[in-house]
Amino acid sequence: MEVALAVISQKRLHVIRGEMTNNYFRKGFGLKSQVQPLIDAEYHSGLIQRIRDKGHKEMLGDVTVHLAQEFGFCYGVDRAIDYAYEARHKFPDRRIQLVGEIIHNPHVNQRLRDMEMDFIQPTSSGVFDFSGLTKEDVVILPAFGVTLHDLKTLRDIGCILVDTTCGSVLLVWKRVEGYAKDGFTALIHGKHYHEESRATASQVGKYSDGRYIIVRDIKEAEIICDYITGEAGALSKTEFTQHFLEKATAGFDPDRDLKKIGVANQTTMLASESMALGARVRKAMADGLGEAYAEEHFRSFGTICSATQERQDAVRELMDDGPPQVMLVIGGYNSSNTDHLAHLCRQFTRTYHIEDASCIDLETSTIRHKPDVGADTEQVVEKDWLPKKPFTLGMTAGASTPNNKIGEALVRILKIRDISLPPGLQ
Repeated sequence: MEVALAVISQKRLHVIRGEMTNNYFRKGFGLKSQVQPLIDAEYHSGLIQRIRDKGHKEMLGDVTVHLAQEFGFCYGVDRAIDYAYEARHKFPDRRIQLVGEIIHNPHVNQRLRDMEMDFIQPTSSGVFDFSGLTKEDVVILPAFGVTLHDLKTLRDIGCILVDTTCGSVLLVWKRVEGYAKDGFTALIHGKHYHEESRATASQVGKYSDGRYIIVRDIKEAEIICDYITGEAGALSKTEFTQHFLEKATAGFDPDRDLKKIGVANQTTMLASESMALGARVRKAMADGLGEAYAEEHFRSFGTICSATQERQDAVRELMDDGPPQVMLVIGGYNSSNTDHLAHLCRQFTRTYHIEDASCIDLETSTIRHKPDVGADTEQVVEKDWLPKKPFTLGMTAGASTPNNKIGEALVRILKIRDISLPPGLQ
């Protein structure tokens, strides 16, 4: 009897979450075999696969290409794309809307537009307008997830929801929710304007006294550390709240809300920086309030996703083997994980972050690239970027970059060098 009641209780829990309702789908539609051939045809690169099969290294003419051991699509992105294609296959005649971009890759998003999927874009403050939706619409939630408020709004409308939120993001949400439950302020290392950070921060709203504060980098974390320790020159309470006005819970009180801190992060941040940031905040608590206090009132758990970590580790491994003379990082300019791969590569060698092959001009042999981390950084055009003599070319790509876009970029470089490829690999 107890077992039966437990099963019934568990089923009720799933119904509440929407996982057993007829309009919420988190595990796809079982149509992967039908859509996979199309996905493979659209995103595969025979050239990149050949280099990968040769141990991630191949000499093509006078260019020796080194592919990072891990690059491009991760499991979460694969899954999000699968579900979007399955949704169109499942609902061929329905209007399909995406909440923002499903992933941060312009070509994947354009392909979905070509499949007659529309995008609901947020305002500059991250607010979505769902007023035009009806219960007849299919709405795809992106890999970054959506805020609790947006999810409730969509459920109240009664839309058919296809949830592609990455599992790694869900793990961070669970951690942040746990912080709020135990009375800890969630200090989130991330970009406050990023969809994932907003969705993650919203998880504290499950508890009435839940608190969060988002910090971009070590420099911004120092503002918090100085306030905790009472360092000379620290911001006043008014200055502090003004600085973090759009990056913290409404009514955030640093005197109250920095007493117990739990660190989490946007899953695509630079892992080493997240670790350093957490260690710095803990030290500030120990310096300002004592080691015993910090031991009890500070928490930190690694919440960088495994795919992000693997791609960053692969770059370090590539550099340890001898930095290539030129490093090409391919991916959307608003892709956080691609940004950080480029930042990491720049510490070792000449690096170019390009969005796609169109950034490499065949007529002028120039490259248009983003030189610094940050979505608003202006692109620059550079001449004579390829060495005149034989050289080594390193390549990696963000977790939302399909292999065909990596292959297209490589083909352009080879064309500049007058290097021919066999038919079918061009």
